[in-house]
Amino acid sequence: MIIAKAAPVFNQRGFAGCSMQDLMQATGLEKGGIYRHFASKEELAVAAFRYAMQEAVAARIVDLDKVSGAIPRLMHVVKAFVEIPSPVPGGCPLLNVAAYSESGCEGVQAQAKDFMGAWKARLLGILEDGVASGELRGDVDAKRTANAVISMLEGSLVISRIEGTKQARRDAQETLEVMLSGLASASAAQA
Repeated sequence: MIIAKAAPVFNQRGFAGCSMQDLMQATGLEKGGIYRHFASKEELAVAAFRYAMQEAVAARIVDLDKVSGAIPRLMHVVKAFVEIPSPVPGGCPLLNVAAYSESGCEGVQAQAKDFMGAWKARLLGILEDGVASGELRGDVDAKRTANAVISMLEGSLVISRIEGTKQARRDAQETLEVMLSGLASASAAQA
């Protein structure tokens, strides 16, 4: 309960912008009640970030295991990222950690790096499986493609947030769909 109620506060304000008073108000607990479960604000921030990321990832990979084929799986990931908002108020936890990185918490930064690595690994796995199965061209650079997908999606969130519209996310989705379709091998494209 403490983690679930603290996650939106950290996600919206960042580590430095979040006071113990904010956390007490969000959880309904006194400082001692929070410290009974967490040794420090940093420990709670790490747990809250992990929770926020697990919620966001779960929402965005829902039904991915039911999709077959590398390109459809990649398209599913892109579509889910664009269409499914973060279930934790404040938006994308990774984007927020990056925005607050200079005044952030080292433990949260480490968790963000781990989650980014896991996201890249998920995309790399899909891409490498697609190359191995012959669905994707043999010259596909999986690492470069995964970086491009993540960069475009996260960048579209920045633009959307600044402009107050979803257009940049839709543009990113359309561009990524074209890019990803272009990765099909000649035999897969003819099929």
